[in-house]
Amino acid sequence: MAEFTLPKNSRVKEGKTFKAADDSKNVKRFRVYRYDPDSGENPRMDTYELDMDKCGPMVLDALLKIKNEIDPTLTLRRSCREGICGSCAMNIDGTNTLACTKACSEVKGEAKIYPLPHMPVVKDLVPDLTHFYAQYASIKPWIRTQSAPPDRERLQSKEDRAQLDGLYECILCACCSTSCPSYWWNGDRYLGPAILLQAYRWIADSRDEATGERLDDLEDPFKLYRCHTIMNCTRTCPKGLNPAKAIAEIKKLLVERQN
Repeated sequence: MAEFTLPKNSRVKEGKTFKAADDSKNVKRFRVYRYDPDSGENPRMDTYELDMDKCGPMVLDALLKIKNEIDPTLTLRRSCREGICGSCAMNIDGTNTLACTKACSEVKGEAKIYPLPHMPVVKDLVPDLTHFYAQYASIKPWIRTQSAPPDRERLQSKEDRAQLDGLYECILCACCSTSCPSYWWNGDRYLGPAILLQAYRWIADSRDEATGERLDDLEDPFKLYRCHTIMNCTRTCPKGLNPAKAIAEIKKLLVERQN
């Protein structure tokens, strides 16, 4: 019989508990994943009790209150607080989303907070996105042209501009890619829904003149065709976008050009 051993540091242990003040009335518990790879210790789940009458409404408000007032060792990314930068993407209550747009009231019972799944962890709630951004760079995310530049700018009709709706809004938070089982198992070669949506954004842009080259680069058993339309990406996108549809459009274009 085959025996399997869990990787080192894969077991998550129980951590510390920080109680709310005795006079707190509106208390909510937050269980937060803590991991410092430099310490050599296993990950742990620390529990923080917060008086929500003295805390902002969003999960990011709660995490910043924990960091600022209770435990300054907690590590997380955040920037805009407006759902624009994607920095505070994490797994909250079992779903990948943005901490700045996820209301604490939407989480029933205690809130369980983890970093984005199936990614190396730099520390606590901070995943290592080095490979993700390298994949983004690989699609050459800028307008590529061969024709001489116009005197001013490359214009689009309103109809052509409308083709980018549902694509340009992507903030590269990685919520969709890290919710995709195909990306979990083949992330070294499969580009994943976020990057493929970005790739289609440039294919669909009427000003771009490298459509053939872009499609040539994507016609690969792993880069594109590891997508099995599971739809996790569309369900979890905090911006309400549809990466699965963008991937399907790329596949359609590849089929059409064979005819």
